[in-house]
Amino acid sequence: MTVARTRCVALLGVTGHTVDVEADVGNGMAGMHLIGMLDTALSEARDRVRSAVVNSRYAWPDARITVSLFPASLPKRGSMFDLAIAVALLAAAGFVPAARVARPFFLGELALDGSLRPLRGVLPAVMAAAAAGAGTVVVPARNAAEAALVPGVTVIPAATLGELVSWLRSDDPVNVPMIEDLRRQDGPAEPAVTWLSSPAKDGGVVPDLADVAGQPFARRALEVCAAGGHNLWMLGPPGTGKTMLAERLPGLLPSLEPEQALEVTAIHSVAGTLPEDRPLLTRSPFVAPHHTATVAAVIGGGSGAIRPGAVSLAHRGVLFLDEAPEFPTTVLDSLRQPLESGTVTVSRAMGSVMFPARFMLVLAANQCPCARPSSPEDPCRCTPTTRRRYLARLSGPLLDRVDVKITLYRSTRRELLADRRFIEPSRVVAERVLAARERAARRLAATPWRCNAEVPAQALHTDYRPAPRAMTPLLKCLDSGELSARGLDRTLRVAWSLADLADKSMPEVTETNAALGLWLGVER
Repeated sequence: MTVARTRCVALLGVTGHTVDVEADVGNGMAGMHLIGMLDTALSEARDRVRSAVVNSRYAWPDARITVSLFPASLPKRGSMFDLAIAVALLAAAGFVPAARVARPFFLGELALDGSLRPLRGVLPAVMAAAAAGAGTVVVPARNAAEAALVPGVTVIPAATLGELVSWLRSDDPVNVPMIEDLRRQDGPAEPAVTWLSSPAKDGGVVPDLADVAGQPFARRALEVCAAGGHNLWMLGPPGTGKTMLAERLPGLLPSLEPEQALEVTAIHSVAGTLPEDRPLLTRSPFVAPHHTATVAAVIGGGSGAIRPGAVSLAHRGVLFLDEAPEFPTTVLDSLRQPLESGTVTVSRAMGSVMFPARFMLVLAANQCPCARPSSPEDPCRCTPTTRRRYLARLSGPLLDRVDVKITLYRSTRRELLADRRFIEPSRVVAERVLAARERAARRLAATPWRCNAEVPAQALHTDYRPAPRAMTPLLKCLDSGELSARGLDRTLRVAWSLADLADKSMPEVTETNAALGLWLGVER
């Protein structure tokens, strides 16, 4: 009996930290002791590991067992350490060669019968292992497709502890039954994987913009927002297509780049919202929390492990707040900081965790609380004061961070029939959006910014300032107070997106006037 060492990963938010797991089986009163700043779930690992080892037909050592998780100052939570603890213990007891477990990373939660259960956060954990120089990572079989997305790492999926121990005791490290190489076409690279079970298929359905009739101006606004990554506010009575338009915005956005796809997938993996049949998210996410959602649900938090909120789940995608004035004021105001910085920091007594949160915000609102159409048969009974108070729940500082504001009206039967001749499917609009984004990418190639909405104010007024004639309508509104300084910057960004869609090298008066109309397009 000796000291055996292996490695695991501790997750803080979506960031993984390497943890060395040491097990010592020696003289003393029989029992198992875990040390290393553990939470309750991890402290209970001693009972799960004991049952898993015994039910895998291995004798439990009748000795004093000490398991240390280093560094001791790093908080460790959850059940991801079960497999590493069990493997280190078995190596210290002499059941498997200690040298075979020293370099691989072992991630997994053990059931009492020795089977391995799927985990949250496997992708960021494997990414952290790869950054630490890991060549091999062992994960539960149901997490293998997700782990296989990380290039340069050989993934060993295991269904049971007994199966894994048999592999560790074999002379040939690749002599595993039912070997398959996984080759995923939607991944950022072809990973090296040894499979014990087959991966699931990818899938997904995207709503089509051709379903929205009677709102040509709103469809155009949606295209502009997709081209530049701009925030959108839609005001109008029920049934005018606000929700349909918002749901179709992700279908206009380009597919995520490989690095973005891994970043988005890692967030959903930590949150436990990653579908088993879609180990890699290649499309922009769409998140629509209910108006009763709390600040913790939207921004992130939790009483135990800190989980990402809706703003992080919508990273590189769309956050849609339907009936936005119904959301609590604290929730709406909490969006202002991530809208500016693209990140959100959640602070608790146990520490602070930063999550990425660069999303497109889409707000939808009725014109008054009763949401009735203004008609002689059933007139709206809300007073002007009531309407102003209702819409005032959306604060000025929040709306100042929304680039495009439009008002939707009910369409007549004639308008609906006439508009159907001009409706374009999402595929056609997405091609124009992609071309506009490529133009912006070439212009911003030497900068860290990816789209027009990310260009900072200083650059807008120096390197990317339009000609004086094009600036004239914007400066007039600035002088009259219709535009704030932040509003001027956001209008300029929209003007650049309009110029990209029109294949122009710089915004002209036509684009700045159109951008101004989109900024002032809501009747409040």
